[in-house]
Amino acid sequence: MSQEIERKFLVDPAWKPASAGTAFRQGYLNSAKERVVRVRLAGNAAKLTIKGKTIGVTRAEFEYDIPTADAEALLALCEQPIIEKRRHLEEFGGHTFEVDVFAGANAGLIIAELELTSEDEAFSKPPWLRDEVSDDPRYYNNNLMLKPYSTW
Repeated sequence: MSQEIERKFLVDPAWKPASAGTAFRQGYLNSAKERVVRVRLAGNAAKLTIKGKTIGVTRAEFEYDIPTADAEALLALCEQPIIEKRRHLEEFGGHTFEVDVFAGANAGLIIAELELTSEDEAFSKPPWLRDEVSDDPRYYNNNLMLKPYSTW
């Protein structure tokens, strides 16, 4: 079984990306707390992902490449609205931070995610990183679909 160990942080709105990033569209076929089933289009790549319940900052994760045409069809079946964002990869202190700039109903929200090999792995925080929100379920993408940032 594959596991994801991920920490999430708010990003200073003054942060500027180093590149154009990649456009993401993702939807949820199931957004229950115990499991989420996500379809994602990222540029020209598509994936189907199943994630288990988060315990601490760890959860089971299974991810599979799928044809982009299948992803487009599955997105039409997903719960609405579809999450739209642009992802930027930022290297800092030997780690890669995935910085998501949200659009649509979640516009104005910028979150950095950091995948780690263990929950206690040390890492350096870049100056544009703000409060950690790993324990706040409002910032999970499936919850942003149910209650968008613009409604807070």
